[in-house]
Amino acid sequence: MTSSTFEWLSGLLEPLLDCRDPENLFPLNLSAGTRLGIGLFRLTNGSDYPELSTRFGVPVSAAKFCVKQLCRVLCTNFRFWVSFPNSNDLESVSKSFQNLSGLPNCCGAIESFRFEIISNSTQCVAAQIVVDSSCRILNIVAGFDGYMSNAMILKASTLFKDIEEGILLNNSPSINTNDEVSVNLNQYLVGDKGYPLHPWLMVPFMDDETLPGSDEESFNKAHEVMRLLGLRTAASLQNWGILRGPIRDEAKMAVAYIGACSILHNSLLIREDFTALASVFEDYQVQQERYKDESCWFEDDFDKGNALVTRSTLATMAKKNS
Repeated sequence: MTSSTFEWLSGLLEPLLDCRDPENLFPLNLSAGTRLGIGLFRLTNGSDYPELSTRFGVPVSAAKFCVKQLCRVLCTNFRFWVSFPNSNDLESVSKSFQNLSGLPNCCGAIESFRFEIISNSTQCVAAQIVVDSSCRILNIVAGFDGYMSNAMILKASTLFKDIEEGILLNNSPSINTNDEVSVNLNQYLVGDKGYPLHPWLMVPFMDDETLPGSDEESFNKAHEVMRLLGLRTAASLQNWGILRGPIRDEAKMAVAYIGACSILHNSLLIREDFTALASVFEDYQVQQERYKDESCWFEDDFDKGNALVTRSTLATMAKKNS
């Protein structure tokens, strides 16, 4: 982050970081800026606690406290920086996606990614994000078994429940197609082939369904433009040093790191500080490829029918926009 972003963040967090020290530690006598610096240094560089102790001249126990304190403050007091937009704001989100792809009503790109944790044993933990066209994280859930497929993670998430129950993506506005025909089109997310096709979740057509110059090919191209935003955001999160390599901490703390880095990611975008955004993410894609499930499935025939109609309508629009 830029120095001005650090100063802004330090001023914002100072009252919350300048609190009573735990009884099992001596009084730390550390300023809020120093506490923030210790926590951020671990998050941004992945430095271990002995290195933090040496660099900042504090006991290892104090370094651990400062890191945990920062994560706790961020995940407790600033979790609203990662929140799904209300219906009015969601319209703006979909308009931005439409400007990129030509397709209306997309409300986010969904992506799942994995982290290796080394504690008493080696584990793999998964997280799932939904992002907008600026790579701002709208929703995140973390802590799943990393060997679950994307589809399994989705179905186990609160996001799935909220959408299925009509709490989110519950608007089907009337859209004029290129033929000036008015159709009701579901609000939807876009995801890769590892996700199931739902009326509210559009995945690309399989390779054997796409012919050169076809509606399906045009849809896949427009879909890819939007889906890559999820990949870029996930790769940006893994640019944070603590998340880049194996996380050497307990699983609970690893999930806190994912949450804290997500909140900081959004805070940088609020500041129009794009220093943490990944510009290249091919290596990330290769790393995550082993977790992909290429199957496409449906919950039931009713769901399948609605999903196919929505995707077919979008494919026709994509072809006429190309």
